[in-house]
Amino acid sequence: MKSTAVDATHEHSTERAEREIYQQELAREQAHVDRCYNRLDELHAEKQQQLAQLRRGGAQGSLQNVSERDSFATLYEDRIAQLEAVDERLVFGRLDLEDGPITTRYIGRLGLSETDQTRLLVDWRAPEASSFYQATAADPLGVRRRRHLMLAGRKVRGIEDDVLDPELLNEDQTLQGQGALLAALTAHRTGQMGDIVATIQSEQDAIIRAPINQALVVQGGPGTGKTAVALHRAAYLLYTHRDRLENSGVLLIGPSDAFLHYIERVLPALGETGVSLRSLQTMLPGVQVTAEEVNPRARYLKGQQFMADVVHNAVSLRQRRIAENRTLRVGGHDLTLKTSTISKALETARNSEKPHNQAREVFVKTVLRRLLEQYQKVLAKAMPGKHQDEAIMMDELRNSRDVKVALNLCWMPLDAHQLISELFSKPDYLADAAFFLSEADRSVLLRDAEHGVTEDDLPLLDLAMDLLGPLPVRGAKGSNGQAQRDLENAQQAVENVRSQMAEMGIDGFLDADKLAALNSEGGPSLSDVERLERERQWTYGHIVIDEAQELSPMQWQFLAKRCPVKSFTIVGDIAQASAPASARSWAEAMAPVVEDRYREAALTVNYRTPEQIMDLAHSWAAAQQLPYTHTSAVRVGEFAPERIYTTAADLAETVNELVQRLLPEQGMMAIIVPADLKENLQGPLSSSFAERLGTGAGTVERNLVVLTATEAKGLEFDVVALVEPLRIAADQGSGDLFVAMTRATNQLAVISTEQLPQSLL
Repeated sequence: MKSTAVDATHEHSTERAEREIYQQELAREQAHVDRCYNRLDELHAEKQQQLAQLRRGGAQGSLQNVSERDSFATLYEDRIAQLEAVDERLVFGRLDLEDGPITTRYIGRLGLSETDQTRLLVDWRAPEASSFYQATAADPLGVRRRRHLMLAGRKVRGIEDDVLDPELLNEDQTLQGQGALLAALTAHRTGQMGDIVATIQSEQDAIIRAPINQALVVQGGPGTGKTAVALHRAAYLLYTHRDRLENSGVLLIGPSDAFLHYIERVLPALGETGVSLRSLQTMLPGVQVTAEEVNPRARYLKGQQFMADVVHNAVSLRQRRIAENRTLRVGGHDLTLKTSTISKALETARNSEKPHNQAREVFVKTVLRRLLEQYQKVLAKAMPGKHQDEAIMMDELRNSRDVKVALNLCWMPLDAHQLISELFSKPDYLADAAFFLSEADRSVLLRDAEHGVTEDDLPLLDLAMDLLGPLPVRGAKGSNGQAQRDLENAQQAVENVRSQMAEMGIDGFLDADKLAALNSEGGPSLSDVERLERERQWTYGHIVIDEAQELSPMQWQFLAKRCPVKSFTIVGDIAQASAPASARSWAEAMAPVVEDRYREAALTVNYRTPEQIMDLAHSWAAAQQLPYTHTSAVRVGEFAPERIYTTAADLAETVNELVQRLLPEQGMMAIIVPADLKENLQGPLSSSFAERLGTGAGTVERNLVVLTATEAKGLEFDVVALVEPLRIAADQGSGDLFVAMTRATNQLAVISTEQLPQSLL
């Protein structure tokens, strides 16, 4: 008995000593975190003061002075936004290194130094921080201990150590913590994506830091962190290749606006505000998608590359010859418009290789020159010896109604919207432009002239804009001269501020084009992202595409044009492809973009979905022969998937009862349903859970959402109720059901009115 008491006393004493050591370590880390936050606050106050002082000065002086003021204001505003965005969990890691000039290195969301240049914090993207993610026991890369700091606000609430040098434990060092990765994985969902910067794994880090000069395809199954890796790679590339990307920008394409809302806070929290987040629906400035393509065959056809030939043909068909000579009345005299004149003018205009509306000017000038020669002869014969003013004669030709009608019938100025609308609403026009399609396929494409623009129309509309060029704008004379003067003033302003900017330690500088654009707006300064989003023909230095398996060949062509250097990060899972025109392999998808010049990397570890749910999803994918990537789940969940049978009449009530039972107080729940059931189930849920029912990805307060499988792509929830799974598979494809099954991080319930197959049991 005495021995047992002694052992218990010793055990309590050890525990007390370990708690004291843990508290001492917390205090030590808190002291350094405080230093970092104090410096962050100093920098924030400094930039706020500089911006306020600049604004007090007002827009005074020459245009050059105003340009200088606007450039500084934009820089201060961007820096303030960056400092505010990284406030949460500013510091998250520490490296204890082998003996050297620096033995401790703290890792955080951006780099910080004291005024005397003492390093406080290393930016997670810097080369010195790479070992935080890449070091292993087998290859420690000079790291003895890797420490994760868990912050709540500005307070250190926990620490966790990975000891990579066993000798460290022989030096009276104590291992701290319970596992940062597992804590992050089991945290409740909030309706918006969090970053993984503190818990990036080696497999993910290798992709994030891959070279920029390539098309990198990241294939990964559900829950492998594809989206998080894509976002962190965008932030890393902007940091590492600032000079290259500053003036061209990075574009991130997501599958939907709900998805973009879900991820919108991640990049600012990683220290970057210069990435343009867009869905395909918003890629054409001034063009609003107002309709949906409901026929899968129409979606398939519009997505194929041969539709580019259809649009080219549609433009050429609006450049017409005449079958016979025509008589034109000009100034009381008859002129003859010959078929040869039109044919020659058409050939000359097309050979100019200008867009349709600009080539029309060549066509018109060519025809008018021939008519002028004829008009001169007619007048010389009618009024011999009388001098004829050539300029007046040309005005008479241009203003003649007969001449105008003839020219417009042969070569009419065209608007891209008008072209696409007429192409799909006029059967004869479509038959001529798409003569190689069957009559059945052409009938699928036909629609009313008033039909709105669909997402599948956008690549065709964009191509039409390129082929047509802008319509002539009356009264535009002289605008080029003003633009040139603005540019010259901006160039001088850049020279004046360049040295001051360098002294401030600001990476890069605004170029003259940016400053001229800022002043031409006549309103508030535009950020780089806002400026890029207003320019349809802007090309980017790098494009990140998430859920890329859904893109059609025409959509790939649409995006590839916006990155001529072919620098892409392409993220997706071929098994999840469900769009009618999507590819069935990455080789097929890449053919219109880079042919076979791409590198494929795989993510094989599932960090989100518990093993029991993933096993069920794999069972379904295997039975449907989907080309899925088998992934290993890092954790076993608390709950097995639940199956509930009901009747069609009781379906809404069954869903309500399930929500009542499983809706978490903290975290998110999604009801994923067939599209035609969405409204039927939303009504009863709205009555029962009015204060909790949200839209899209949801929010912390409104943590219950009803989505289709397509809308759920890229999102994640604590609890998922999958309603009528076989109808989802029949309506939207087996791949979409596979996606829907893998959205849950904790619990999955399946509700069905029909017997489920073995692959779902």
